[in-house]
Amino acid sequence: MKKVVLDFLALLEENNNREWFQQNKKQYDEAKAEVESFVNSIIGGLAKFDESVKYVEAKDCMFRIFRDVRFAKDKSPYKINMGAWITHAGRKSPGPGYYIHLQPGGSFLAAGVYMPEPDQLKKIRNEIYYNIAEFKSILNAKDIRKNTDGLTGNDKGKIAPRDFPKDFEDIELLKYKHYTLSHPLRDEMIASEHFHEVVLVAFKTMYPFNMFLKRALEG
Repeated sequence: MKKVVLDFLALLEENNNREWFQQNKKQYDEAKAEVESFVNSIIGGLAKFDESVKYVEAKDCMFRIFRDVRFAKDKSPYKINMGAWITHAGRKSPGPGYYIHLQPGGSFLAAGVYMPEPDQLKKIRNEIYYNIAEFKSILNAKDIRKNTDGLTGNDKGKIAPRDFPKDFEDIELLKYKHYTLSHPLRDEMIASEHFHEVVLVAFKTMYPFNMFLKRALEG
């Protein structure tokens, strides 16, 4: 991926106002086009092992750079990152899917289900509870441990979720409110010639995790 993406985002963080953005619209358009081209290439690679995404396009997966500030204390008009949520239905699908987050000093890849609705969360927890050995084998797989940070997010319940036994041996795995895996990215990796391969290797590693969650939600 061209260096223009992180360069633009770094400048935007320092100049997060409409006047500067309009004056540098050409650089934004170039960065956006670069990300869109990259995401399309990733979708093509993903479709080789996850056919559910074969008909989606980058434009359906990428998030707008404009922030909704109606109820926010921070009135900065623009996000300081670019991202794409790749699922069969694009960014509007609750998942499971594959996420690319580009931000100077804070880029990462992720997969799974983020902020599921209560009924979806219950289905995921049920699937884990009744198939705990399978779920733990996925999390403990060598490639998962090597290429991800494991289950992510500090947003966990403090007590056992309703309808599950408190003495369940792996109750901690049922307390998560999101079920995602992440893979951190260094800035220099994003601009390297190997970035495309790095992304696909990480997402292929996370594929069994997504399939487990997909089964849970479709059950």
